[in-house]
This record gives sequence, C-alpha cells and structure tokens, in this order.
Amino acid sequence: MSLATELFDLSGRNALVTGGSRGLGLQMAEALGAQGARLLISARKQDELDEAVARLRARGCTASAFAADLGREDAVHALADHAIAECGQVDILVNNAGATWGAPAEDHPLEGWDKVMNLNVRSIFLLSQLIGKRSMIPRRYGRIINIASIAGLAGNGSSAMQTIGYNTSKAAVINFTRTLAGEWGQYGITVNALAPGFFPSKMSRGMLERMGEEAALRAPLRRLGDDEDLQGALLLFASRAGKHITGQTLAVDGGVSAVLI
Repeated sequence: MSLATELFDLSGRNALVTGGSRGLGLQMAEALGAQGARLLISARKQDELDEAVARLRARGCTASAFAADLGREDAVHALADHAIAECGQVDILVNNAGATWGAPAEDHPLEGWDKVMNLNVRSIFLLSQLIGKRSMIPRRYGRIINIASIAGLAGNGSSAMQTIGYNTSKAAVINFTRTLAGEWGQYGITVNALAPGFFPSKMSRGMLERMGEEAALRAPLRRLGDDEDLQGALLLFASRAGKHITGQTLAVDGGVSAVLI
C-alpha cells in the first residue's frame, strides 16, 4: 500500500452521516465507505434510507441506517444512543442534515426560522456534544465534519435568493466549527467544515431553476458541482491525511466565494 493510499484509508473506522439518504450526504457516505469505513446513515424517511443502504451495499460498503428527525431533541438523543450501541464507537461524524426556507426578511415566518435553526445549528451542536462526550473525548480521537455553505460566507443581494435564516444558520455552523476545534483539539479531535457552492440536489432544485445558467456562470470554473466534487475534500478531513487540519472551512464552489463582491 502506498503512502497516499494509507493516508486516506479508513478501514476499521465507523462513520455517522446525517442527511445521508440522498444528495450530497449520500455522495459523502459513498466516499467514506469506499475507503473502508463502516457507515451508519440517518435521515427522516425510512424508505429513502432503505434505498440508500441498498445502493451503498451494492457498491461494497458496510452500511446501516437509522431514521430520525434531527429537528427534535429526543430524536438526536435516540440517534446518538443507537450509534454508540450499534458501532461501539463513532470515529467520524458528518453533520450534513439541513433545511432551508425562502422568504423576504420582512415576512420570514418564525416557524421557518425555527425549523432552519433547529436542524442546521441546534442539532449539530447537540449531536456533536453527545458523540464527542461519549465516544471521541474518552478515546482522544475523532473527526467531525460540518456541512456549511458558501451562503454562510456572505449575505444576499436584493435580487438574489431571500434566505436570511439559512444564511445565518450556515454562518453559525462556520463559527461553531472554529470554536469547537479550539476547545476539543486537546482531545485529538479535529473539527472542520465544508462549504459547498451550487450543487444539484433536491434542496437546491428550486433555486437552480430560478437562476438557470447564471448559477454555473457565476463560478470561475463555469460549472455546477458534480457527484465527485465533495468527496476528496471530505476524505481529507476524515482521514489521517488531514490530522493537522482543524477549525477550517473549505469552500467547494468552483471559485464562487473567491470572487464574491
């Protein structure tokens, strides 16, 4: 085995991926599984989880699933309990589950604000706390990867998407990442974030339809993200290759954030 292969090898590691039944979450689970990690994926809908597990196993991955609505505190606790009971330990936690809500700031409903904040921020804090305290801190090892967004790096112009709750939540995820990295580095735990740009997904479908070709043209690379574009960055943060990287947010966006004005 070459040094490069060894650095990215995840054999013997257990990975929990929230929002792992489809889209970016499933892509990231596939990457971890391909490198040898045992997978536990979570999402709200059991039927989508069943399909995802079948797909992962067909690709040679060891995978199981647990249905949970992480917008609810009791469900976060239930997922953490199940992960520890089934896996014994969680080495890699990918906090990917998220929601968005589009509305002008002056009319944004509190219901939408609370939904976005509960799932995008509160659940990440609570699940990281539970997994960290019960599995990572005692063993002095862990990899936490939070999925932020380039929407957390800047605001919206008056003609852009009206997603004040989503943007605010993703900015919170970025500073949560920095702060937790600072506190938990002493335990050998790295905490980093990925900030995707425009990727086709169920959650982004409406936005991409409204933006049309502009979504791709805004990126210096002149394209949207594809099925592979998050995988390499994720594996860097999840593996020994990234053991000296913590508290960082890596934009995977075709260069959009480099030219934001």
